[in-house]
Amino acid sequence: MKILIACEYSGRVRDAFAALGHDAMSCDLLPTEAPGNHYQGDVRDVLGEQWDLLIAHPECTYLTNAGVCHLHTDPKRWPKLFDAAEFFKLFLNAEHIPMRAIENPIMHGYAKILIGGVKQSQVVQPWMFGHMEQKATCLWLKGLEPLKPTNIVKEEMMLLPKNQRERLHYLSPGPDRWKERSRTYQGIADAMAMQWGGDVRQGEQEDLFGGAA
Repeated sequence: MKILIACEYSGRVRDAFAALGHDAMSCDLLPTEAPGNHYQGDVRDVLGEQWDLLIAHPECTYLTNAGVCHLHTDPKRWPKLFDAAEFFKLFLNAEHIPMRAIENPIMHGYAKILIGGVKQSQVVQPWMFGHMEQKATCLWLKGLEPLKPTNIVKEEMMLLPKNQRERLHYLSPGPDRWKERSRTYQGIADAMAMQWGGDVRQGEQEDLFGGAA
């Protein structure tokens, strides 16, 4: 498949698909952190091309429920919220791409209204894919089945101190804190690649739902 990974600089999701034989390209305003097929620039430059699958990670700063309190103390955030919602809808409405997945944290009520009230298809956690951490991530899916857990480690994770299982929340302030928080967990990236693409390296592609094509 020809796959666009939008708003990804880490290359994790791109490389997970590429490792299984797919033609995957990441796109971001930042350069890629890992060597690979990457377009550095505005995703609008390439979104209109013919893609089989889109996985998008639009900026969540002004959409996430975690930051809703700032809307009431900083009026300058409201225009940025409107822009962020429109950017999110750019992927939501990319009807020419038959399969789409858009990722974001749990949204606040204003954001939900601005994106048209479209409810997420599922909520996943890192501990569903082998990571001993918790960080709720919503997925809006079109033409795709919800991700199935691959390695549930919740019971073991709950034995850890809160600052370890919520590692990203407790990261020290710094210029790169947002980058670390935005990276897709490897277990989730691998699940996306295998369940939504399959291993096509031997010329036998698995279909999207696990059967042989």
